[in-house]
Amino acid sequence: MSKYQSIAVIYGSDSSEWEVSCRSGEFTASRIDEFQYDVYEIFARFGQWRLVAMRKANSMRVAFPEGAQPQVDKSDFSVMVLGEKIKFDFAYIMQHGAPGETGLLQGYLEMLGVPHSSCSAFVTTIAFDKYSCKSYLRNADFVKMAKDALIREGEDVEDFSVKTVTRLGLPLFVKPTSGGSSFGITKVEKAADLPAAIRYAFKESSTVIVEAAIYGEHELTCAAYFDGTTVRALPVIEIISESGWFDYDAKYNGLSREICPAPISDSLTATVQETTCKIYRFLGCKGLVRMDYISTPDGLYFLEVNIIPGMTNASLVPKMVRASGMSITDFLTTIIENS
Repeated sequence: MSKYQSIAVIYGSDSSEWEVSCRSGEFTASRIDEFQYDVYEIFARFGQWRLVAMRKANSMRVAFPEGAQPQVDKSDFSVMVLGEKIKFDFAYIMQHGAPGETGLLQGYLEMLGVPHSSCSAFVTTIAFDKYSCKSYLRNADFVKMAKDALIREGEDVEDFSVKTVTRLGLPLFVKPTSGGSSFGITKVEKAADLPAAIRYAFKESSTVIVEAAIYGEHELTCAAYFDGTTVRALPVIEIISESGWFDYDAKYNGLSREICPAPISDSLTATVQETTCKIYRFLGCKGLVRMDYISTPDGLYFLEVNIIPGMTNASLVPKMVRASGMSITDFLTTIIENS
């Protein structure tokens, strides 16, 4: 017997990732068990929350035309459909970027007492900001991290660049601290290019992290989730990108190979999975979370946490789920019932 009846899948976002978020949300909604749940698809962007489609249990999906999409009442997280007020029992968050990965959406739902699929507002806020997350994990003895430097908008970019190249060397990766899908990220190989890369990253975030490049044998990713009893890791994926790193084209335009399970040793596989579960527990994660790594001869280097991993048919997590032998529908039921 399910704990919930009406599931609201929230997608779209206020960030550059909103279109990717829509694809993830639509895929997720289409795979939620059609026999157990009523599924409501909510497109949420810049404060406008609209019901774009719904599917009652054992019924066909109904899409609402543009201009006739019911508005969500954010005072109690409900919607009026054909004269019936629907209060959502559970929110499945599929927003990449703000506010779904910044903790704001989680905080709103938690204030209303609405269960959701994601980490808590606090954990989401920490984990989404790359510098904050690394700082939180810095004293953990089970994973290594690249040396880095932080700059905030308004600081002297030229002076920071000179000092950072001196301290970290080259090449460097420049990243918005809050963002995903590789938007705003640049690999810098010449010192003269660093200031421009920082200013480019500022278009996505008011803070920017600059990291020393890690040269490794494998770029790896692994997801973990809570199954109601324990934290479990999914199979590891190795990413081989044509550009040498996992940029936007590699992620979404087919310029990478994603091998699952990763063709690595059993001992490295175990290390990646154990580390992923340790980070999940250390941060206090909930629901489904994915971690990215670089494996080097001197150990495993943590790159970042993905609080709301992509969930299109071609995304990494669905590949892991299929490789584990589970169906996407059964996996989503596990997330919904145990988040």
